[in-house]
Amino acid sequence: MAAAGCLALLLTACSAPLPRPEGQSPAPAGSTGPSAAPLAFLPPTIAGTESGRGAPAASPAPGSGTEATAPPVRAYFVLMDDGGRHGVRFGCNDSLVGAALAGGAGDDRLKAAVNAILGGGQQPENLYNALGSSRLRFLSGSFDGTTVTVYLAGTLNPGGTCDLPRIEAQLTQTALEAVGAVKAAIYINGETLADYLKLK
Repeated sequence: MAAAGCLALLLTACSAPLPRPEGQSPAPAGSTGPSAAPLAFLPPTIAGTESGRGAPAASPAPGSGTEATAPPVRAYFVLMDDGGRHGVRFGCNDSLVGAALAGGAGDDRLKAAVNAILGGGQQPENLYNALGSSRLRFLSGSFDGTTVTVYLAGTLNPGGTCDLPRIEAQLTQTALEAVGAVKAAIYINGETLADYLKLK
C-alpha cells in the first residue's frame, strides 16, 4: 500500500509541469510578424534580383494579412547610361533593372507586372520608364508553359530612338519574369511589338 501511494504521488508530480509549456506557446507564434514586410513595394535597390527571393515562401501560414498570400512580381525599368554596372547592359549604354512590386496570383501576376510599367503603378526613383508617356492598356495575357503572350492597346509615345530598345526590353523582360516564360510574344493594337516599333 505504501508503495502504491508513492507511485501515485510520483505520477501526479510528473504530470504537474505539463500545463507550463502551453503558457509559453504564444511567444513563438508572435515572432512571425516581420514576414509580411517584404510584400510591400520594395525600394528600387539596383541589385533587385536578390531582394525578392526567399521571403514570400515562409509567410502564408500565419494568416497575418491577405498580402502575405502572393509573392511579389518584378517590373523592369531603365538606369540610363549606366553601362551595365547595376543591371543588364543594352541599347544606348543603359542598364535594365528590376524592382519588386506587390503582385497577385496566376494571370493577375502578369497583369500587375505589365501594368506597373504602363503607368499603373508607383515608379521607382532614379529609374527611367520608357513607357511612362505612352497611353497603353493591358488587354489580356496567357502562358502556355513556354511562351508568354501579352496583348496591349493604345498609343506608344517614345521619347527618341533610344527609347525603342528600352520599350522592348522593359516589356519583354517584365512579361518573361512574371510567369517564368522562355519566350515573349507582345502585341500592340494587333501588331507584333517588333513591327510596331519599326513604325516609330
